[in-house]
Parts: sequence; structure tokens; C-alpha cells
Amino acid sequence: MLASAQGVKPFQKGDRVVFTGNSITDGGHYHSYIWLYYMTRFPDRRIDVFNAGIGGDVARQIAERLQTDVFSRKPTVVTLTFGMNDTGYQLLKGSKADSAYQKAVTTANQSFSQITQELNRYPQVRKVMIGSSPYDETSKINGLVLPGKNAAMLRIVELQQKAAASHQWDFVDFNRPMTAINLAHQQQDSLFTLQGQDRIHPYNDGHMVMAYLFLKAQGLSGVKVAEIGIDAKSEKTIKQENCRLSNIQAKKGIISFNYQAFSLPYPVDTEPRGGGKQLRSQADGLKWVPFTDEFNQERLSIKNLPSKQQYRVKIDSVLIGTWTGQNLNEGVNLATIPATPQYQQALAVMHLNEERWSLERRLREYYWLQYSILKPKGLMGRNGADMVDSLTTYARKDFFVGATLNTFKTARFEPVRIAWQREIDVLTDEIYDINKPIEHQITIEPIP
Repeated sequence: MLASAQGVKPFQKGDRVVFTGNSITDGGHYHSYIWLYYMTRFPDRRIDVFNAGIGGDVARQIAERLQTDVFSRKPTVVTLTFGMNDTGYQLLKGSKADSAYQKAVTTANQSFSQITQELNRYPQVRKVMIGSSPYDETSKINGLVLPGKNAAMLRIVELQQKAAASHQWDFVDFNRPMTAINLAHQQQDSLFTLQGQDRIHPYNDGHMVMAYLFLKAQGLSGVKVAEIGIDAKSEKTIKQENCRLSNIQAKKGIISFNYQAFSLPYPVDTEPRGGGKQLRSQADGLKWVPFTDEFNQERLSIKNLPSKQQYRVKIDSVLIGTWTGQNLNEGVNLATIPATPQYQQALAVMHLNEERWSLERRLREYYWLQYSILKPKGLMGRNGADMVDSLTTYARKDFFVGATLNTFKTARFEPVRIAWQREIDVLTDEIYDINKPIEHQITIEPIP
């Protein structure tokens, strides 16, 4: 079972989507990968996506910041995930573990009731419940295992699913499908996990799996980048899905035509980016889910070519590959070829999106310190030099404060935060300026 959902509607032009959660959202990429799909597949359907994750949050803390950190962004869609921290990290067994987890689930549900009341104050905002990515108890990687933790998390997922059904909210489950992937691959490699070395935080390949699950739940599987079909003999179009073909010519065995796609291929990052010691990249996620088959197809097929003849395929004079007539008759997927001009255009979108993500991460580090460290002490919003001194002292006993202290030293100045947000806005505007597909000329010529 790779997807479990109840009707997650696709995002529409003008949507403002706030992804709300804990550290997996805060420092993660899944929402950025989802947005990248919309940036490339629907270039004229501008949406804006916001990260409202705070590392370490439980449902109660999410409830407390809904107004200031979520609804202050004027969302049209809010997603919500929690459960990892709510179930705790106690190493207990037997009846003691059962009792502790029962109490944790009950507490989370009480806070979820508060969240529900707040969400219902905004009937015009669409809500999407996300069942948390799992805690991996079965991988044989080194480190502590907390038996029963994921089962407790699943009880929270069930509460979310029931609430979604009751309130007519959308729902998608990350937990069960990701657990199924873990168990399947652990049959061959006992050390395999999508959750990273701590059994909690997915690497970027895991976040790509999460993006796949979300997009599949939105019913977007099978939506092609484009499909090109041409009959070499008749010089006629057989297929033009999500594209426009023109000026088709076949002279001396050379076929050429103009190709205007309405989408860009989905560019996949091969670098292990992000917080912590990332060991795997977004591209590694393609090994675990059929994203390419379902979401990234830009098919080119040329019928009635001699099957054994070798052909050179160029786009705007750029050689993108050689295939036999039989290969071209069956069809090739241009979306997986980085050399194509359209993929290179998409890569620029991807890198701008990564720059945007990096800037947003700085802001989230600042807000993490505010919500997780200062707010519980009644110091929310304190940004003076005295607070830098206090946090410097505190950082000696808290690794996470130490890791984010330099960001706070800069971001405590409001003009800096405003400038970062403006830069994010500029990058987003630039993405939606450069993501419009342009017309190309495709040439298929026989190799002597």
C-alpha cells in the first residue's frame, strides 16, 4: 500500500499553503519538493507555500502558535502533522510502556481537540491532515529502539483520520506506506530505513517519498509533462498531450518539428542537501517509489521508422541521445534526460527553489528559538543583546541552541528578517518568471 488518502484536492492558482508540523516539517524538504512539482507541472498556476514547522513541537505547542505562525500568513490551505514528539522517547517495556503510550495519546488527543476548535474558526480554509512519517523500529541500524512507539503514533494517525472524515477535511497517511517500504527493503538489507540514523528524521530520499505520497493522494499520478507522437511516413501528428506540435517535416530521412510543451519536466536533485549529515539525495528517493513512471513522463515516439536504423535526436541543435527506430517507435522519456533544454530550464527553477528553502530555513531557526526556548520562559520576542548573552550561556548545555545561535544573532534584527522575506519573495517571483516552457525544435536524423 503506497498511498492512503481520502480525497486530497490539488492546489489551485492563488492558493497559500501552510505546512504545519514538527522538526520533520521544520527542517524537511517534502513541502519544497511538492511545490517544485507545481512550479514545473503547472507553470501558470502560481501558489505560495510556507513552512510552519517547529522542531520538538507536540500538538499542544502547535495549538498555541496557530494564530501567530499559521493563520497570520492568510492561508487558503493548512496541512497539519504531529505525533512523533507527542508519543515521547521513553524506553519502557510491557505494561509500563502501554500505560505511558496510552497517556501520551490521550494528551495528544486533548490538544488536538483545541487545534480542531481553532481550525473550525476558519471554515474558508481547507485543511489537510497528514499522518506522521513513521518511527522505524525494525531497521538493524545501531542505536536505541523504542518498542511500541510507532504503534502509538498510528493511534494518533487514526484520530486524525477520524477527525478528517468527521469535519470533511482532507487526509493523507505517510506512516503506513513508508513503513511498508521500510519492511520490504529490509528483507534484502536489514540496515535499510527511510528515517535516517535516528529512526525519526527522513533523509532527502524519504522526503521525496513523502512528496510522492502527497501528490499521489492529490490524484496527480498519470498527469504527463507532455506526450509527442508523430508518424514519420505521413508527417502527421498522432499524439500531442499537454503540448503543441507544428511545422512537421520529413526530408531525406530527417524528421523535424517544433515542440511547445505546456509543462517542464520535474528536475531531481542529485546532491544530499539540507540540515544535519544528509547521506542521501532527493534522487535516491526514485529508487523506492515509481515517481518517474507516474509523475515525470515526457514521451517522444516516432512511428514507422526502420526498426534497426540508428537515429540521432537533437533539441535546438543539442544532442540528447541516440536510439534505434524501434526504440523511438516504442517511445523514450525525455523527462529523465538532463541534457534537454527544457530539463536545463527546470534545473534553474530547482536551484532557485533550493535558495528559497535555505532562506526560509534561517527564518525557521529564529522562530524555533522563539517558540521552543524563549516562549516557555515568558521571553517570546526578546531580541536584545542581553538575550544573546543568555542564549550563549544556555547553548553550553543545549546542542540545538548552540547550532542555531548564530542565526539568532543575525535574525534578531527585524530589518534582517524583513530583508530575508523580501528575498524569498523575489526568488519566488523569479521562479514564476522563468518556469514558462518555450518552443523548441526537435530533429531526428539517421546515423549513416
